[in-house]
Amino acid sequence: MEKNQDIDIKYMRLALDEAHKALERDEVPIGAVIVSKGRVIGRGHNLTEALTDVTAHAEMQAITAAAATLGGKYLVDCTLYVTVEPCLMCAGALAWSQISRIVYGADDDKRGYHTHCDAPFHPKTVITRGVLADECAKLMTDFFKKKRPLKTKEK
Repeated sequence: MEKNQDIDIKYMRLALDEAHKALERDEVPIGAVIVSKGRVIGRGHNLTEALTDVTAHAEMQAITAAAATLGGKYLVDCTLYVTVEPCLMCAGALAWSQISRIVYGADDDKRGYHTHCDAPFHPKTVITRGVLADECAKLMTDFFKKKRPLKTKEK
């Protein structure tokens, strides 16, 4: 039987695959998967640019896909794996979904839910942070370095 940490790494790698799909589309590289009973039931990556929709975050895409797979809006007994700490909007949607567990990679000190409140999720939701955090953070850092190169001083 796989240990919980090994399982978390396995599914976070799938979320990273989704983040790379976003990167290929020049979207902010965040990816998410939702798992139920050892099966991926929803996937998503950022599509805000492609859809010109500020709500088209990876988590929102994964929630919609998972709900469609299950045939209902509640994600009880499901786990979300997402490469970056959810924003407050996504945290609210996850709270409404009653998802049982959220596992994320990198903290987001600018737009993560923790910058607004400590516990926006359903009271029974369990949070695990820092899974493959360095790899998840590097993807974001590299993306924004390319978008916002350092300005060099003219001589």
